[in-house]
Amino acid sequence: MKKLYRFNQSDEKLIEKILDDDVVMINHIILNQGETLPQHDSNSNVYLMVVRGTLTLRLGEDPSKCCENGNIINVPGKVKMNISNEAPEQVEFFVIKAPSPRLYK
Repeated sequence: MKKLYRFNQSDEKLIEKILDDDVVMINHIILNQGETLPQHDSNSNVYLMVVRGTLTLRLGEDPSKCCENGNIINVPGKVKMNISNEAPEQVEFFVIKAPSPRLYK
C-alpha cells in the first residue's frame, strides 16, 4: 500500500523529520546564509542530499568543503560534523540515515 510523505518549503530556517522507521530516517533542512546546525557526531550511516544551494560541511578535523546542488555526501557513523550555509542563497538538503540511529551499532 502506498504512503505519501510530505515536506515543506520555507523562507526561514527549517528542520523537519519526514520519516522515522527502522530501515531509514529522513530529515529535511533549509538554512539561510550564516545559519548552522549544532556540531554533533553522526549517529548512523548518513547521506546528505543537497537539492538547492551550496552546503558547507566539515567532517572531523578535515577542512570545510562546499557541496553543491545535485551532490550526495556519505558520512560514516561516529564522525564529528559541522554543517552550515556560508553562501548567499538558501541551502536545502535531506539527511538520510540508514539504518535508523536507534538500530545503528
